[in-house]
Amino acid sequence: MLRPVSAPDGCLSVVMPCYNEVATIDEIVSRVLASRFTGELIAVDDGSTDGTRRRLSQYDDPRVRVLLQPENRGKGAAVRRGFAEASCEFVVIQDADLEYDPGDWEGLLAPLARGDADVVYGVRTQEGSSYRVPYYWHMICNRMLTLLSNMFTGLWLSDVATCYKAFRLEVVRSFDLQEDRFGIDTEITAKVAAGGWRIWETGISYTSRNYAEGKKITWKDGIAVFVCIVHYGISVRVRKLGRQD
Repeated sequence: MLRPVSAPDGCLSVVMPCYNEVATIDEIVSRVLASRFTGELIAVDDGSTDGTRRRLSQYDDPRVRVLLQPENRGKGAAVRRGFAEASCEFVVIQDADLEYDPGDWEGLLAPLARGDADVVYGVRTQEGSSYRVPYYWHMICNRMLTLLSNMFTGLWLSDVATCYKAFRLEVVRSFDLQEDRFGIDTEITAKVAAGGWRIWETGISYTSRNYAEGKKITWKDGIAVFVCIVHYGISVRVRKLGRQD
């Protein structure tokens, strides 16, 4: 039976990449700051042109730190910059839209707080979670890419592309991440596997948005992610073989 341990107040560095999210930025920042877990919100604006950057500059909560990218470089670049600035015991990635709910953090952080896990992934397809139906092909591609990633890493993950990934700070500091765009998710997974970190999954709610609402990932990103899985997956395999020798 799992011990009922909850993470302490202010334990969490929230790394939030932002790109042209003026329609949702106020609401998501409000939700993040309302959580008792938030020790700092590191908002990395990735060259927004729609007013997101202006809105971020107006928050006066001392927990909010705004980092400005000089140009749009991609989610991965923003996540990497946020990771470099994180200082709390735990770190989570939070998209700046409203697809992921900070209300799920308690379940996400519990395995870390108990000392059972080093990394926790929030799974969007767990039974019992609240779930707005996403695009069919997005979920089919995600399942195929997750399966391919599992083949290389030797893990049995359910959702490699989930935004909600929570880490101990020492795990984040162990990474040498390279990806600038959506390949960051599979690179992180490969490096978690290569590092031998303990990884757990937990169910989360998910409110998928459509392209009219601002969804940005396309089929081209799917191809790029496939290439990243193979590239970093081979590195994991080589590293594991080296350990066996």
